[in-house]
Amino acid sequence: MTKEELVQNIKLLKKEKNAIILAHYYQEPEIQDIADFVGDSLALAQWAAKTSADIIVLCGVHFMGETAKILSPEKRVFIPDLNAGCSLAESCPAGPFEEFVNAHPDHTVISYVNTTAAVKALTDIVVTSTNARQIVESLPEDEKIIFGPDKNLGDYINKLTGRNMLLWDGVCHVHAQFSLERILELKKEYPNALLLAHPECPKYLLEIADHVGSTSSILKFATNSENKQFIVATEAGILHQMQKENPEKEFIPAPPEDSTCACNECFYMKMNTLEKLYLCLKNEKPEIVVDEEVRVKAVKPIERMLEISARYGL
Repeated sequence: MTKEELVQNIKLLKKEKNAIILAHYYQEPEIQDIADFVGDSLALAQWAAKTSADIIVLCGVHFMGETAKILSPEKRVFIPDLNAGCSLAESCPAGPFEEFVNAHPDHTVISYVNTTAAVKALTDIVVTSTNARQIVESLPEDEKIIFGPDKNLGDYINKLTGRNMLLWDGVCHVHAQFSLERILELKKEYPNALLLAHPECPKYLLEIADHVGSTSSILKFATNSENKQFIVATEAGILHQMQKENPEKEFIPAPPEDSTCACNECFYMKMNTLEKLYLCLKNEKPEIVVDEEVRVKAVKPIERMLEISARYGL
């Protein structure tokens, strides 16, 4: 089946089954282009919570599908490839994290959205990179906080807020692998380019960035900036939307340590393909299933996140 035929069949199936396709910015361009909505983790959660579709196909990674199912238990939620995981979520297994939480019973638990449903069920408030600062600042200054699993994001929020949150030792393999040396070389090659970085990047990179923010924040900054060149230190999938919205500007992907690669991509995000999306809609599988007891516990911190985000207009 050609790409054009796949696209046509996906559109027909979507209409026939009253389905909605949600895609993360890190998906392949052809998936972003056919999606009903493209966004970051916060935006995808917000859309999952309000859609009237009977079926949600989440083109992203497994925890995103779980989040959609947690918010919409009455809907059927699918993901094109069930093996599309997340290195950050995997760095925080529920068992060890529960032990960590139990060892600090007087702490409020804040978990990054990049976690499994089981970890969210152990959490008081879920955050994304878009709203983490505002949510932390909404709590009393003397409140003791556990933040997991991304230690780079947690360290960055500590710096911004003056807090001393207790951090879980986890990282995203994509954002942790950017090469400072190669980025500094790029800055010499493109002296007028601004460096845009995701807060999951290591501290040494955030300190030299011209803007630090979530994927949606990076996109918005580049669109609003009068600058014409940008070095982008996050997963390379975001460059598709950046270029679509700003065809007159140049976006240079920040390279990883691996000298053979010019950009940094998430292997898991790229497991979803147009063909898998078509088969997912056609066969209505693989389906995301969340244990109801876990779901009931996990929905509370997500709803609290959405409530605080709405309060701040995020």
